[in-house]
Amino acid sequence: MIKVRLLRMLKEGSRYVLLEILWQWLGLIAQVIMVYCIARLLSGAYYQKLELKQLALYIFVALFTVLARLVFDRLYTEASFKASIDVKRVMREEIYTKLLRLGSGYRQNVSSAQITQMMGEGVEQLEVYFGKYISQFIYALLAPLTLFVILSQYNLKASVVLLVAVPLIPIVIMVVMRVARKLLDKYFQIYYGLGDTFLEKLHGMTTLKIYQADEQAAVEMDEESEHFRKITMKVLSMQLNSTIVMDIVAYAGAAVGIGVTIMEFAAGNMKLAEAIMFLLLSAEFFLPMRLLGSYFHIGMNGMKAADKIFDFLDIEEPKSGKELLEEDKCSITLKNVAFAYEKEEILTGINMNIQPGQMVSIVGESGSGKSTIAKILRRQNRAYQGSITINGKELKNINEASLMSAITAVSLESYVFSGTVRENLLLGNRNASEKKLLGALKVMNLLEEFKPKGGLDFVLTEGGSNLSGGQRQRLVLARALIKNSPVYIFDEATSNIDMESEEIIMNVIRKLSKEMGKTIILISHRLANVVSSNQIFMLANGKIVESGTHQQLLKNNGEYAKLYNAQRALESYAGGEA
Repeated sequence: MIKVRLLRMLKEGSRYVLLEILWQWLGLIAQVIMVYCIARLLSGAYYQKLELKQLALYIFVALFTVLARLVFDRLYTEASFKASIDVKRVMREEIYTKLLRLGSGYRQNVSSAQITQMMGEGVEQLEVYFGKYISQFIYALLAPLTLFVILSQYNLKASVVLLVAVPLIPIVIMVVMRVARKLLDKYFQIYYGLGDTFLEKLHGMTTLKIYQADEQAAVEMDEESEHFRKITMKVLSMQLNSTIVMDIVAYAGAAVGIGVTIMEFAAGNMKLAEAIMFLLLSAEFFLPMRLLGSYFHIGMNGMKAADKIFDFLDIEEPKSGKELLEEDKCSITLKNVAFAYEKEEILTGINMNIQPGQMVSIVGESGSGKSTIAKILRRQNRAYQGSITINGKELKNINEASLMSAITAVSLESYVFSGTVRENLLLGNRNASEKKLLGALKVMNLLEEFKPKGGLDFVLTEGGSNLSGGQRQRLVLARALIKNSPVYIFDEATSNIDMESEEIIMNVIRKLSKEMGKTIILISHRLANVVSSNQIFMLANGKIVESGTHQQLLKNNGEYAKLYNAQRALESYAGGEA
């Protein structure tokens, strides 16, 4: 019921958990002293043997213990709060650090929705588990033993009866736990699945609207939500039933203890003051364990949340390379590279030699494997076969940070964050001067467009939704220019944008290669954009079927020539119609 690994990870928080137990235990001692004073007062009053000094002393001590109990409760609450804060801070740092270590290919192991749920709801459940449940679990074991040690001095028989009845509650908890474990496994499976579905539908809402599929999506969400509601009600029903059973056990145990106390007092084996102490403290044997029972569902949820987080933290990490790319120019060589998704071959026998400063294009019909090569070079897809070297160093052995510094990827998936234009550009280089930022905007023909809206201080909404598609892509490229890396990968960076923006972007891409000596890998479905490339690789069914310059490939009259001529004819027809 206690995750030892969690305690090891949260050393600072574990100190607060120990303090919680200490303050609860001292509060119990204060209560015992208060009950002792009350028992003496009642006994003395009954037998009329209470002197004024004794009365004053007992009342003073009783009031002092009440005050002490309030102080201990306050200290317990503070320790619980600090323990909760520590678990949130540490666990979110652990998840975030793990994401960084997994690198850009983390989605191969876990979805974005699961990460969001772990960072949010999962950590919140751990907060209650760590801040409340663990300390209560230990205190529930410590309290009955403490009371037994104290009360056994007055009557061993009644003390033993009360102590023996206490384990009935954890027995009930263990029985319920066996049932709950499978139920909670199913609960979390449905919960994370619902999160995945919701996030997917949210991201694709515009597409669903366009195809009038939003009503069907809503029906599917309702069905999954109803499924989740039913499993939630089963969990709550199980928790309620277990609480009722634990109440019965707790009150029955206290009743048995009270009955034995009365019999022992009637038999003359116990004084009145001692009997009053037993009557007032018998419930204290069971209340900590009963409270633990009420925290049971919190404990189970916390343990399952911890299991999910630990499963994520235990994902095998890619070996961190140590070699650095220190040169300003990069050559890239692929030898017999192959890649497969779940045994389905995507790439086979890919051989490429990309020299520094070259503009190399990878073309082919949709599904031919173009973007897969880009993802492998960016290390989003790691399970490739064959050899990929950059400046003679094997890709797998290159340090992640060094690789990310050397290669900049621009695609339709490149994200524009909410905030100012300046903040988005500075992601490329935190130390870039204002002159450099303005220069990047000017190159991309954005400076004049943004000036009336605040220039660098123009505030962008989430995803750059207050920009046109062309402006958004040009801003993404301006950010890439600020980074100034030796290698640029453009993966369909000009798709679905206006012709003016496409021409601006393509002019900049050509200048990066010809004038600035950058290594360019251009992936484009539109072959008119690759005409000036130093080398073109034509892919079909995951294989390179042709390679050469534009002129050479046209002379070959192969797959490239057929696709190029078909596109040219289509564009000429569309232009004539216009």
